[in-house]
Amino acid sequence: MTQDTALDMKDVELNEIDPEKQPMAAGAGESPVGGEKNGVVKVKLDDEDDDGGIRATKFTGLSKEELLKVAGTPGWVRVRWALLVLFWLGWAGMLAGAVVIIVQAPRCRPLPAMEWWNKGPLYQIGDPATFQDAEGQDGVGDLLGIQNRLDSLSTLKVKGLMIGPLHINDKDDPSLTRLKEIEKKYGTLESFKSLLEAARKKSIQIILDLTPNYKGEDVWFNNEMKTPDSILLTQIKDAMNFWYENGVGGIYISGFERIQNADEILPELQNITANHSTDGKARVLLIASNEVPNNQILDILNDTTSGILGASYLLSKGNESDKTLGERIRHYQGFGVQDRILWTVRPQLGHMASAVKENLLRVYQLLLFTLQGTPLTVYGDEIGLKDLPGQPARGPYMQWDDTKNHGFSEGSVSEANDLNMNISFKAQEEDKTSLLSQFKRLSEFRGKERSLLHGDFILLHHTDTALAFARVWDQNERFVSVVNFSPDTVTEVSIVHEEIPEQCSVVMSSDPERKEGSSVTVKNLKLSAGEALLLKYPYGA
Repeated sequence: MTQDTALDMKDVELNEIDPEKQPMAAGAGESPVGGEKNGVVKVKLDDEDDDGGIRATKFTGLSKEELLKVAGTPGWVRVRWALLVLFWLGWAGMLAGAVVIIVQAPRCRPLPAMEWWNKGPLYQIGDPATFQDAEGQDGVGDLLGIQNRLDSLSTLKVKGLMIGPLHINDKDDPSLTRLKEIEKKYGTLESFKSLLEAARKKSIQIILDLTPNYKGEDVWFNNEMKTPDSILLTQIKDAMNFWYENGVGGIYISGFERIQNADEILPELQNITANHSTDGKARVLLIASNEVPNNQILDILNDTTSGILGASYLLSKGNESDKTLGERIRHYQGFGVQDRILWTVRPQLGHMASAVKENLLRVYQLLLFTLQGTPLTVYGDEIGLKDLPGQPARGPYMQWDDTKNHGFSEGSVSEANDLNMNISFKAQEEDKTSLLSQFKRLSEFRGKERSLLHGDFILLHHTDTALAFARVWDQNERFVSVVNFSPDTVTEVSIVHEEIPEQCSVVMSSDPERKEGSSVTVKNLKLSAGEALLLKYPYGA
């Protein structure tokens, strides 16, 4: 086939193409716009240049001279001035609003000075012989035993351990009393220093009981402190300096009701304590009297600076509280020394479970941790240990677990502790409803809630059977403690106070029927028998 024949055949094929697929002509016999070449239609667009390229649209805008000319017109000048005025008015308004907010906002109350004994409970071990036998052979607790139990004690959030007396004392014989020497059965000065260092690493201070004649009935050897220059007073001051220099955080001395000139002696002892409170190592002097209340000591506390605490008791000397506690609290409050009060259960060293009925243990535990002041608890009170029978009653050994002798000692002990057979630290530690669990929660609240740490005290209600008070601090959450002293009957408390809302939230209750987080009306509040109830409400409620 020749070349001309091939071209004729291609023309035939093109003519046979479906008319719908053929390029649209402008008219009969005319070629489409743009022309046709070899059966290809080419359309020329307006934006194409003659060479088939796309012409870019150009926008040159206004020149500088034109912009200046437009900007100078009266309309644009007025717009600019209006925007400028609005800007400065807005700025001035925001500044004025900020000033008003600052002026009208409530001032934050400055926090009071807090030392370690203000920040949590103190824990009284007393005689180390009953706490933990580290040697595990003789059945007698010792200083090393206390050191071995520091991990357990740290879970209680305690800030100080009150230990002793430890010094050598021949009953009623001042000549054989050595206030700077430790009884051998407890350990040595080196073991005491080891305990001090181990406790310091747990942020726990050691307070030493330096009561002179602790084995006799008269702790002051028939009132040997009658004169400020007495030999006994000189020995006590010398011993205080010795133990402070060895690192103790505080000194505790009891029996001040027997001293006629306490107002002369106490300032001297407090000065020694203050002289050792240097280099960030605050020291404290704790004093106790068996009289409830001791107005002489309260007067002294009111006239002295910080660094001295006086013991006050939830139970009176006869273990009675429900008829007198509200009045005694009001009495202490009247002296204005609440921040220098050391709250404990009763004047004599003894266990709370032996002084009150079992269903009132939580009542007194709640009071210890929520009253204004520093709480002091006796070892074993956190689990409800009872004293051993006898006159005077004896302290039981501490019960840690369910192993031999409750984990106190591997050796033989003086006598079986039948009164406390089913009580142990470990068992209650695993029970969220136990007395120990409440102790831990209250101790934690006491250490972190500002209203409980250093809040004001408001007495709301007190009768022979019930007591209610509030703790409030500045703009922080507030707490209300309500307790029923009657172990057998329901009582009703009516709280009506301008600062207390009608509805409060339950933090904890010894009554299992009252759910935590639930809301209660405090105007007509019914408490179950022996109920300990802690409520809270927000600032500004």
